Amino acid sequence: MKRYDYSTLTNPQVNKLCRRPAIDFEAVFGIVKPIIEDVRHKGDDAVLDYTEQFDDVRPASLTSHVRATSEISIQDKVRDAFEMAYANIFKFHQAQYPKDLTVETMPGVLCSRVSRPIQKVGLYVPGGTAILPSTLLMLGVPAQIAGCEEIVIATPPRVDGTIAPEIEYIASRIGASLIVKAGGAQAIAALAYGTNSVPKVDKILGPGNQFVTTAKMLLQNSDAMVSMDMPAGPSELLVIADTTANPSFVAADLLSQAEHGTDSQVVLVGIGDIDFEAIEQQIQKQSSKLPRADKAIIALENSFFLHVSSPEEAMAFSNKYAPEHLIINCEDAKQLSTKVKNAGSVFIGPWSAESAGDYASGTNHTLPTYGYARMYSGVSLDTYFKHITMQELSQEGLRSIASTVTTMAEAESLDAHKNAITIRL
Repeated sequence: MKRYDYSTLTNPQVNKLCRRPAIDFEAVFGIVKPIIEDVRHKGDDAVLDYTEQFDDVRPASLTSHVRATSEISIQDKVRDAFEMAYANIFKFHQAQYPKDLTVETMPGVLCSRVSRPIQKVGLYVPGGTAILPSTLLMLGVPAQIAGCEEIVIATPPRVDGTIAPEIEYIASRIGASLIVKAGGAQAIAALAYGTNSVPKVDKILGPGNQFVTTAKMLLQNSDAMVSMDMPAGPSELLVIADTTANPSFVAADLLSQAEHGTDSQVVLVGIGDIDFEAIEQQIQKQSSKLPRADKAIIALENSFFLHVSSPEEAMAFSNKYAPEHLIINCEDAKQLSTKVKNAGSVFIGPWSAESAGDYASGTNHTLPTYGYARMYSGVSLDTYFKHITMQELSQEGLRSIASTVTTMAEAESLDAHKNAITIRL
């Protein structure tokens, strides 16, 4: 991994380090737009055609109904792991349930805010090099708690055109109604517009590659009338470590995200006299035993070490970088965590491995990437709700507020607004 010294960098150089690997959006738009249009006009046939083209498989049917968990065969230890993860995720997200509020802003004027679940949601679960039932748990459990009326899943099929039983099990556990056996931009378009076999949804959630992310961006700004969760692309991790950090822990955490894919990015911000060589040796030692080492090594080539002189410098860079995942493996990790301004999810102390959050601690692992943690939150229970404001005025309340409203309406030359008040008086 490349190494930099924070004290020698200019502001433009720091800004450059904070940029993620460039995406040629214009080129990607050119690929994704025709796919969206084909799915919009040709429906199921287009989705199947693109699935055959990109994934070398054409399922006998595009969708399948979700079976009961009792009908799905998975290993007992896998089921037990899923159930513990489900319980923790459920517990954490259920505690986020929104509370309605009512405020009397002045006598006779009651203002309130109520929450209602989004009715139909589409959950996108990436496939390709690995199945990701953990992602379906993260997306599906809060949808279930929120009370969404219909949960539809889209995920690439296996080479035989079927869906992995682990995905099916979680789909059943979260109360999903349908699985769309397709991935990529074609699956996003099918969920957004609907087809003969795929119901149109109101919101699409879930991470994906640059084509999935681009499709979400385009469709959210189209006549599809669909909302998206956030820009969630390739995985990324920033580790802040000092001399108290175990080099093998740091290396393992970096590799845990680098193995996701060649477009992942991991960053180590080392404080003071940290031993970069020991960490590098551990990376080489541990990566040699990983089945996905080839992907991790390429990701590491796009990653870097940054030396800083103090925890304050470390946090300044981290907040500028705005990582999807942030591990603080330092002596004063808890105190340093209070300085976090921009991050998707934070892991505090030597024992808080990022993998715990990926699977089972209870927090959500669907998080903003590419620096969007500066303005986006990760998926939470709130992601599945709309918040509606209401107001109720008594006759007394209307009289007390009338002069203010009519005066402001006159100032804006909106006489009908004024009349809606005066006619009642």
